[in-house]
Amino acid sequence: MNELSKRYKPKEIEKEIYQAWEKSGFFNPDSLPLVQRNKAKKFVAVMAPPNITGNLHMGHALENTLIDILVRKKRMEGFLTLWVPGTDHAGIATQNVVEKALKKEGKTKEDLGREKFVERIWKWREQYGNIILNQLKQLGISADWSRLRFTLDKDYQEAVKTAFVNYYKKGWIYRGRRLINWCPRCGTALSDLEVEYEEERGKLYYIRYPLKTQISTDKNTNQHKYIVVATTRPETMLGDTAIAVSPRDKRYKNLVGKKVIVPLIEREITIVADKSVDPNFGTGAVKVTPAHSLTDFEISERHHLPIVQVINEKGVMTEKAGRDFVGLTVKEAREKIVERLNILGLIEKEEDYFHRVAKCYRCHTPIEPLISSQWFLKMKNLADLARKAVKTKQVKIYPQKWQKPYFAWLDNLHDWCVSRQIWWGHRLPVFYCREKQENIKDKKEEPENNEDKFIVSKEKPKRCPSCDGCEIKQTEDVLDTWFSSALWPFTILGWPQQCRGSKKIPCRNREGDLAEFYPVSIMTSAPEILYLWITRMIFSGVEFMGEAPFKTVYIHPVVLTKEGRRMSKSLGTGIDPLELIKKYGADATRFGLMWSIGTNQAIRFNEANIVMGQKFANKIWNASRFILLDKLPLINITQIDRLMQNQDQDKDLTRADKKIIRALKNIIATVNQDIDSYSFGHAAQSLYAFFWHDFCDAYLEESKSQMQKDQKTKERTQKILLFVLLTSLKLLHPFMPFITEEIYQRLPLENKEKFLMIEKWPRVS
Repeated sequence: MNELSKRYKPKEIEKEIYQAWEKSGFFNPDSLPLVQRNKAKKFVAVMAPPNITGNLHMGHALENTLIDILVRKKRMEGFLTLWVPGTDHAGIATQNVVEKALKKEGKTKEDLGREKFVERIWKWREQYGNIILNQLKQLGISADWSRLRFTLDKDYQEAVKTAFVNYYKKGWIYRGRRLINWCPRCGTALSDLEVEYEEERGKLYYIRYPLKTQISTDKNTNQHKYIVVATTRPETMLGDTAIAVSPRDKRYKNLVGKKVIVPLIEREITIVADKSVDPNFGTGAVKVTPAHSLTDFEISERHHLPIVQVINEKGVMTEKAGRDFVGLTVKEAREKIVERLNILGLIEKEEDYFHRVAKCYRCHTPIEPLISSQWFLKMKNLADLARKAVKTKQVKIYPQKWQKPYFAWLDNLHDWCVSRQIWWGHRLPVFYCREKQENIKDKKEEPENNEDKFIVSKEKPKRCPSCDGCEIKQTEDVLDTWFSSALWPFTILGWPQQCRGSKKIPCRNREGDLAEFYPVSIMTSAPEILYLWITRMIFSGVEFMGEAPFKTVYIHPVVLTKEGRRMSKSLGTGIDPLELIKKYGADATRFGLMWSIGTNQAIRFNEANIVMGQKFANKIWNASRFILLDKLPLINITQIDRLMQNQDQDKDLTRADKKIIRALKNIIATVNQDIDSYSFGHAAQSLYAFFWHDFCDAYLEESKSQMQKDQKTKERTQKILLFVLLTSLKLLHPFMPFITEEIYQRLPLENKEKFLMIEKWPRVS
């Protein structure tokens, strides 16, 4: 039966249609006959794996709709399409979620122990880890679910160990005692890219440091008694080991090399000249606390300064802070120090000051820079690989303006701290001599600090090579989640298992999916993920596969609130796309999002665009219902196609017929050009204008009078109506897959496909 119901009700059709798509197997490229597969061009996409802790948010909705548009178009164009989905184990985030659940039971992870705690997380993942994937299905994405991957799959764990051992053998992974970002709440090190900065109002304190020996500035006038420094963190002054000034600052030229006394702690330190100091900040003199500032740590290395740690991993003052402050929190110590300095007359002034505070990207606790023994990946050679891949156009970044910050980031890289002090994740393939560990602990030395005390191996060594007797122990540390995610585009396709033969690195001799689908065609990313993930995937792909992992990177806009604020569930500014789908339908949500994309790198979300998408869906439905009401006979589309191509020679075509055919050809060309150039917003707006105005307002209204004429004119008008409708459905399908599929199933066509999603994509010949 061709007739459509009077009203379009997305809830009644979306779930049923999606189940039919999945059952058909057409999301899977293996469904194509081998001969056809071998001849077809390939289009490959890999899903940015959402965290297993997550629910669908507007960023997910936007990014996955963009990819689905490209995948559906390529599938209809006859490409062998593959979109590999998956989820990320999300080390810190997942551990935090399960720890919170334990807290409600009055327990901690330490109460369970590592093994039982990890078992608890696996159970949690089985129960909740795929929720977001089911939500993505509600959005209508056409990923190949048979290839679903998880970053802690057994094969994935093997891949991560292979990568780590490879880097270590090349001398690019090392263990060192360096300054790192430390989250006191999560109890782990973080990389530079896992730190977020928030603008906060604080105080800038101007503190007087007494000079050991008064310095005369003029033969007949005053002498220097103090040097004044400005700081937002007076609590760290207890760990100061120098004062630094700019070598260009004439005010302090005669003070360089002189001694000052650190107030309250009475430590004697030296004034040094260093190029990193900004003469325009504060007084132009800064305190140097190497244990608690990356800039200060680098100054200390240049000037061979001692390092004094006065804040520990819990965010509490250590014994080296002095007996009056030991055991205080950072906040308590700051208040007490300021009070003491004021009593002593050593605070010259205080100013209100807005500054960027470093916070953990997961729990938003202020970061404490600390000295710690961690595992690091050298970045110089890897940065060169990533830089070359873009410069030689192996990878094209779109919009092109993102190339400049990409190169700038690569030019200023520090070595990557890859170890984390949590329990959930990829445990480092590093093993220690238990006997040497005990000796080190007895001597109260830093454990696991020297190369001769550990073994890096994919498998646990059967015998300890150090003492040849003890049962060796694996390190407790796990890898940064981004280390495993960096391997995503090739590991999910079978690396290293499908590296034929000796599994050499880079893997050039491949089989299976790795041979057929690598490299990937496109990756999409929000701007902030360009450095966290995209860049790391690029250098990983070149290192392990011998070529970049994808050909194109599309940096899509960020979705903000209508007022321009960041969307955040915790801030109460988040908008749930599932609620939009429930209220307006998936097609309206998808179309409204695409409509919002312009030339800016931010979308100010406006629900009015989703409402517009809903009205447009109703328009498509009602127009289709009008065309199908006439009980059309089965029509051969190929014959109509020939009619369209020969419009200029057909004298029977009316002026209205020719006008809609020209408009149809124009919209086909426009949509093809727009999607191919990632102008999704313009494509959506052009489709809307064509269907609503050119087709419905103009031709469909004109057709009513044309069908009142002779039978031949009526039949030709019906064929044109049906052809324009079919072509419109094809063009709209990537944007609005559910409604277009439902209407397509009702069209009286002789030679149509089982599904619209495998119909032939329109092109202008």
